[in-house]
Parts: sequence; C-alpha cells; structure tokens
Amino acid sequence: MIDQTPRQTSALALEETVCVEVERNDIMVLLQRKPLAGVDLLAALGRQIHAAQQLVRRRSARNPNEVIEEQATLGTRVADAVARFGGSWSFILCCLGFLAVYVCANVSLRQVAWDPYPFILLNLFLSMLAAIQAPIIMMSQNRQDAKDRVRSELDYEVNRRAAADIQGLARKLNLLGEQISDLEDLIRHKQNRWEAP
Repeated sequence: MIDQTPRQTSALALEETVCVEVERNDIMVLLQRKPLAGVDLLAALGRQIHAAQQLVRRRSARNPNEVIEEQATLGTRVADAVARFGGSWSFILCCLGFLAVYVCANVSLRQVAWDPYPFILLNLFLSMLAAIQAPIIMMSQNRQDAKDRVRSELDYEVNRRAAADIQGLARKLNLLGEQISDLEDLIRHKQNRWEAP
C-alpha cells in the first residue's frame, strides 16, 4: 500500500471474514491531519520487519543435526546404532571369527558335536539374525531419508533468505546508482555554470 507494490504474502480465511481496504490517499490524509500517526505507523512497520527478520534468522540458522536429534525416538536411535554396527568391519570380523570358532568346534568334536556338519542350528541363528537385522536397517534408512528431507528444507530456507538478502542489496545498489547519477548531474550542472562566462 505504501510503496505501491504487489503484496507478497497471502492469507486464507477459515471462517466468514470482513476485509477493510485502506487506500493510500486515506493514509496521506491521516498523516496530514495527525503527523504523529506516522511515527506510530513506522514503529508498527519496524516491529513487523524486525519480527520477520528474527523468524527467518532463527529458522535458517538451525543446525540440521540438532533438528534431527530433537525428532529422534529411542527406537530410531537404537535402529541407527544397530545399522551403524551391522554395516561396519567390526561386525563382519566378529561374525567371521564367531563362524570360524563355531565350525572348528563342531568339526573337531565330531560325534559329540551339538551342531554337526551341515550346521543346521548355525543356519537357523544366521537366518534369525538376518530376519531381525533387515527391518532394523530399513528403519535406519527411512530415518536417513527423513534426515535428508530436513536438511533439504533447511537448505531451502537458507537459499530463500539469501535470495531476499540479494534482492535487498540489489535495491540498495540501484538506489545508490541513482543517487550517484543525480550527484553527477548536479556536478555537471555546477561545472557548466562556473565555465559559462
């Protein structure tokens, strides 16, 4: 309304609403009759701009890892830990060591072995381990997808803030360019007056 540019935000009424439109001329009449109203208007605009800037700063300055950890439950943390250990060399080496000891013990005990060669009990344990580990790893992958989504949303907010800052700087540069142009015109005008006889 004041700078005569299109409004950049929108609102959705959830119930029947009456809207009042205040025209620019009405504001001008108010300011002519009550100049102190202009100070109140500027103070309200300043508070609104300050609140908007604080909101943007707060949202764009959030650390994605902190946001993700705030949303983490005990189950998802356990799933992450199991997936992290299950996909490590430590787990692979532990499994290989256990399998080697298990097989060697059962082969060396021969007739008295608790799980003789085709190692049916070992196969059962390994199948159960895989059956439990697979959904836990899938839970961890779903959590990783959620982490990526949070990071991309925060990146988007930072990019929006950067774009707004760049637009503000562009406006300031244009204003400075206009003022420099006005100064150059004024200097040329004064030089022409001094050079004229």
